[in-house]
Amino acid sequence: MTTRTRFAPSPTGYMHIGNLRTALYEYLIAKAQGGEFILRIEDTDQKRYVEGATDIIYATLKRVQMLWDEGPDIGGPVGPYVQSERKPIYKEYADKLVELGGAHYCFCKDMSDEKDENAPIVKFDDPCKHISLDEAKKRIAAGEPYVVRQNINKKGTSVFEDMVYGKIEIDYDELDEGVLLKTDGLPTYNFANVIDDHLMGITHVVRGNEYISSTPKYNLIYEAFGWEPPVYVHVPPVMKDAQHKLSKRNGDASFQDLVAKGYLPEAILNYIALLGWNPGTEQEIFSIDELKQVFTAERLNKSPAIFDGDKLKWMNGVYIRALSLDEFHKQALPYYKDLPASVNFKFLSSVLQPRVETLGEIPAEIDFIKKMPEYPLSLYQNKKMKTDEAIAKRALELSLNALKDVSDWSNEALFETLKTVAANEGYKNGQILYPVRVALSGKETTPGGATELAVILGKAETLKRLQDALNIL
Repeated sequence: MTTRTRFAPSPTGYMHIGNLRTALYEYLIAKAQGGEFILRIEDTDQKRYVEGATDIIYATLKRVQMLWDEGPDIGGPVGPYVQSERKPIYKEYADKLVELGGAHYCFCKDMSDEKDENAPIVKFDDPCKHISLDEAKKRIAAGEPYVVRQNINKKGTSVFEDMVYGKIEIDYDELDEGVLLKTDGLPTYNFANVIDDHLMGITHVVRGNEYISSTPKYNLIYEAFGWEPPVYVHVPPVMKDAQHKLSKRNGDASFQDLVAKGYLPEAILNYIALLGWNPGTEQEIFSIDELKQVFTAERLNKSPAIFDGDKLKWMNGVYIRALSLDEFHKQALPYYKDLPASVNFKFLSSVLQPRVETLGEIPAEIDFIKKMPEYPLSLYQNKKMKTDEAIAKRALELSLNALKDVSDWSNEALFETLKTVAANEGYKNGQILYPVRVALSGKETTPGGATELAVILGKAETLKRLQDALNIL
């Protein structure tokens, strides 16, 4: 049997990190076995629908190279792949389930579907469960509003297997007879995912472990229809800390937020793969193709994973340094848009690439290029470099005179020039180079040394800043 998995997000906004991790595990389970990865849009909760969110889902998956084999945009043999377009299918199967005794029509006003699906369970003895099927059909024919509600007729314990948690047992007495089909004819998640997974031939279902308690209800539906349930893979949540889940509602970063902060999509995907999965080796850096080769669901963890921003930043730095200079330059260019045209942009990229861990760090590293900041003269005093204001003034005078005559404005030539100045005047290299670096940047720490800054700024701007610094001194 071909392995088929599905990613079934709701179009409610940006791509949450936990959702992207679920998609990744679904994708890897399928592709590791040469199977098929299906994209399905679960938009039956119209109150939470966000315009444009489906496009974000498409763009995110494409950006991390998780391409789907079937889906709303490319079609497939078991469509439609958008739940709101499958409304007649759910009505058909809801009616069948009632006929099979797995559900009943409910007319109770106070138990309508207007409540939040995520509201706490309120168990009750539904009087409509005792209405005969003939009477219920007459009331429906007369136009009376209704929902289809599941029957929980079993006693004892539901037992099922999960690839992460192993054997799970849940008492049927703990289950509520929830709504399967709402008054508007749209299904709840609990019904739609069962029907769709079966009709789409889904073999493995990955979802959060908060759905473990509902799995017996899904299995009762499968059982009523005589269908084989899929393989269940319940994963623990991604946590912000030991007590709190990572949540967009709490202001935690989505995939789009992280990209906007300068994280590379490949690094984000690599990092979240390890949030709950252990490769069994010391290797931490994996491309999507490498993950497809080594991933097994058996190595998924039972314990929640803590989102470690420092670890992600480190990993992103590894990815940045692995880029070719041309690719890094291309990624960095948007951050240079306000800089003067005289700047040596390609050289700037070569200086920044080994230094930054995220592209978002670039603006703070290069702010002095756009505008020379005001700085205290005390910055020229440096014990390590053995400089003070008097030495700095002399160093800048010598450097300015020497650099005026330099025609080869390369880092190597500029460094040799200033090194020669230091040797001829009896200074250490740092006593010349440090004041020049301060004069060109107004900062104690910079993305490069004095001569690298000079190359970045260009000859005219370098000489101007040295003269301005002398005037201040």
